[in-house]
Amino acid sequence: MGQLERLAAQAAAGDVAAQAALIRETQADVWRLCAHLADRQVAEDLTQETYLRALPALRRFEGRSGVRTWLLSIARRVCADHLRRRARRPLVLVGEDTDLGALVRDVPLDEVGGTVAAQDVLDRLEPERREAFVLTQLIGLPYAEAAEVVGCPVGTIRSRVARARADLVEALVAADHPRTRRPS
Repeated sequence: MGQLERLAAQAAAGDVAAQAALIRETQADVWRLCAHLADRQVAEDLTQETYLRALPALRRFEGRSGVRTWLLSIARRVCADHLRRRARRPLVLVGEDTDLGALVRDVPLDEVGGTVAAQDVLDRLEPERREAFVLTQLIGLPYAEAAEVVGCPVGTIRSRVARARADLVEALVAADHPRTRRPS
């Protein structure tokens, strides 16, 4: 039994310190998945919702997969639910007299510089490819565990990651060599 599995068992038995340790050990991966599948601006809320769903369910955790895999599966469903709810919301138009500055989230400058371009390229990937890429390349799950999280064969994950890499390379090459327009 691994460390996360021990913490999960202790947390399921009511050990509050084990519950806090389990969250500390897994929170970064859950947040990273939520940020890439849904939106960085709501990733904290989605991470919290993941744990609100997972912690009461710990007693029913059967250990057929690893705890991290199980949590990331829950996070994936939380993100899917969020995206469905967001798609159902009506579009709200902003009036001309609205102060747009008040609507913009303040982002620290150091966060903007290094991550905006990479996030933009990742956001442009097809959702299934982005999901496979984030799980395996950013979070570091083995392909088999990523397949468990997503609920598909390992070969499908491998294919999605390979296609995501090709898409990313193509996007980076295109960014380095923008098409020049010929004068008409």
